Amino acid sequence: MHDLPNRSLAVQRSALQSGALIPLKTNVISGPDERFQLRRLISATPKHLTKAGPKPNPFRPWDPRLEVACLPQHVVLLNKYPVQAGHLLLITKQWQAQADWLQASDWEALSAVWAQQPGFWFFNSSAAAGASQPHRHLQLLPRVSGQPPCPLAADFEALAQGGSPRWPWQQAAAARQLNSACSAEVLEACYQELAVALGLGAATNDERPKHPYNLLLCNKWMAMVRRQKESHAGFSVNALGFAGYMLATEASDMAWLASSGGDALLDQVSC
Repeated sequence: MHDLPNRSLAVQRSALQSGALIPLKTNVISGPDERFQLRRLISATPKHLTKAGPKPNPFRPWDPRLEVACLPQHVVLLNKYPVQAGHLLLITKQWQAQADWLQASDWEALSAVWAQQPGFWFFNSSAAAGASQPHRHLQLLPRVSGQPPCPLAADFEALAQGGSPRWPWQQAAAARQLNSACSAEVLEACYQELAVALGLGAATNDERPKHPYNLLLCNKWMAMVRRQKESHAGFSVNALGFAGYMLATEASDMAWLASSGGDALLDQVSC
């Protein structure tokens, strides 16, 4: 795996030409408050966001036109339906369940990719946490030096530094401070500590997490949010919702969001 950012750009160009890459058209609209970024989906709703009918596994086999890099046990792919250009997926080559614990090999692969491509990682543990596929996949949004990882970064940084929750949904969140040089072993240990703190259980004792959750990771902190349901008022919420990114579709109740606010939406879908 060499020069991942340039390789990603080259694959994006060829995948756009072949039709393998289908960026979603959105526009930024006035959010529920200045802490959130709200986009309205202009494109037709992709099949992976609809709930009707069986869903084929797009990773077995994966589309080679979207492949950016190959690791011993994982593959890096472009997200077929990105909102942000360069959105990457880190998937397991062999079937691993999204709802099971992340393993040491996942953290080793994440670290190898992260060493070449700075960015903001997130993970949706199951359908109830916003996962569109049950085959294990972590996701990376590239970031340039100095660019904030996400709109709610300050909220999680405050939690990671020992601050008290400012919003009700933060009662369902836990965060730990990190530095950019953390090893895969340190990241895995932090992940397990957060799981215990939120009552998800422990990988050494429990076959799989006891509750759905979202994971968010940047070079300063790791955060986890315990979930109770995937959507409210027509808004599907995955880890990016807790990062401060919201996506409105035809099903979304914009009047409810305008009157209640973004934090109220996160209250409804977290524990």
